[in-house]
Amino acid sequence: MARASPFFLVLISLGFFFVTYNLVTMVIHYQSAEQDQELIDGGSSTRSNDLKRLNEHKRLFHVALTATDAVYSKWQCRVMYYWYKKMKDREGSEMGGFTRVLHSGSPDNLMEEIPTFVVDPLPEGRDRGYIVLNRPWAFVQWLQKATIEEDYILMAEPDHIFANPLPNLARGSDPAGFPFFYIKPSENEKIVRKFFPEEKGPLTSIDPIGNSPVIIQKSQLEKIAPTWMNVSLQMKDDPETDKAFGWVLEMYAYAIASALHGVRHILRKDFMIQPPWDLKVGKTFIIHYTYGCDYSLEGKLTYGKIGEWRFDKRTYILNAPPRNLSLPPPGVPESVVCP
Repeated sequence: MARASPFFLVLISLGFFFVTYNLVTMVIHYQSAEQDQELIDGGSSTRSNDLKRLNEHKRLFHVALTATDAVYSKWQCRVMYYWYKKMKDREGSEMGGFTRVLHSGSPDNLMEEIPTFVVDPLPEGRDRGYIVLNRPWAFVQWLQKATIEEDYILMAEPDHIFANPLPNLARGSDPAGFPFFYIKPSENEKIVRKFFPEEKGPLTSIDPIGNSPVIIQKSQLEKIAPTWMNVSLQMKDDPETDKAFGWVLEMYAYAIASALHGVRHILRKDFMIQPPWDLKVGKTFIIHYTYGCDYSLEGKLTYGKIGEWRFDKRTYILNAPPRNLSLPPPGVPESVVCP
């Protein structure tokens, strides 16, 4: 019998990993859906305040995302940059410049298409297969070496689409972030206390966020980023923490690093939506297409099972999506249909 190639076995393993990860995340999400939090939800009064402040003066922020030179990263960056350009100059936007922080160590073929700043990756083997560990190190280098004109920075990701013009949601030294339902410092006290000892304060001082999306003063991020990098590396080196936090380890590291510097974030639920769980776009600002979207031809969600119609970014690890992607069937939520 012919043996399967190692490359094919790796692809199969990756497929099972992502299906399992997404299915577990779905269960956790629905268990948490009923839990309420005291957050700013972008209601009418919040919007009015945003517009009033915009009429007074603009506080531009620089849009920055970290990326690799892999095909999977490149096509997402191109889509993200397209929507940045589409929204940047619209009414209500306070977007300034844009930088793709490329942590592959050398230029690639998107340098002329997308504003890019090249930084070094971590030393070989230091990320131990967790490539996201390069993100804080990339920001440290960029902040040290680049000329950034804006006083604020939006830390974004390649799989973000701007759905509406984005104002500066930060308020002075109070940065703005998105609350993730699965970042729960109080439920991981034993582990979190390794990096945030009791003398630093209660666990409620740690916001339920990751580093993205976050709008923050450049001066604050310059202080937080080295701590974020060091905490990330320490977490990865600790087997118990690495096992417990897995792929969200770097997110916990940013939340803890911010708390170590005494920085609290304004939590904006309207900052971002994540289809297929969030159904409407409305006046939200970013679509995060990290989860696979599987539907029957009748428009019914078939999560955990490959649908008759589907879009999952992980389908396109080796090649960019084709230009003639089929449209979702009738009945699919607007968060999946848009833009």
